[in-house]
Amino acid sequence: MGGMTSRMLTVGFDLDMTLIDSRPGIHACFEALAARTGAYIDADLAITRLGPPLVDELAYWFPAEEVPAVAEMYRAMYPSIAIAATPAMPGAAEAIAAVRAGGGRAIVVTAKYEPNAKLHLEHLGIEADEVVGDLWAEAKAEALREHGASVYVGDHTGDVRGARTARAYSVGVATGPCDERELREAGADVVLADLTAFPEWWVAHHRQDPPAR
Repeated sequence: MGGMTSRMLTVGFDLDMTLIDSRPGIHACFEALAARTGAYIDADLAITRLGPPLVDELAYWFPAEEVPAVAEMYRAMYPSIAIAATPAMPGAAEAIAAVRAGGGRAIVVTAKYEPNAKLHLEHLGIEADEVVGDLWAEAKAEALREHGASVYVGDHTGDVRGARTARAYSVGVATGPCDERELREAGADVVLADLTAFPEWWVAHHRQDPPAR
């Protein structure tokens, strides 16, 4: 019984385009990476498809054998370029607070490199109970199950797949590259316009206390 109570009170959140608007910082970092490597990178295009791992995006611009080294270069550059340039999404702090106000735990599960994910949250003053990085799509279910999350909030169809794999309630937010239709078709249980709608939804959901999937 105690395990079920803990599971029902843990909510997972994605990071990029869910809790933070990472477009300005990532755009600047890709431009700096292009300048340093001499490679052509369309930063405007790259920030329209945020969500999947960094190496997936780099594969569009670099030969496969160069991607691991370039990824390390990008991650090393990232803190000094992207952190200060990245704001919180509207309602992010309030969404975390709503979970805690109901006695819950808020964790962040993201495909972003974990040390950089933690830097973003620290810079913005967003306190998560746990931060797990370097997981994408279905692989996010590993952390969601480990931490007993019954709800997962994200902006991408990959987040929906992660939630469903973990048998967690999937909350889509239409603030990233995937619109409401795409999120619903992927299997989201509910889609919110943005996180400003989350506190009211969470109170209603928590009162219903629905069983985990």
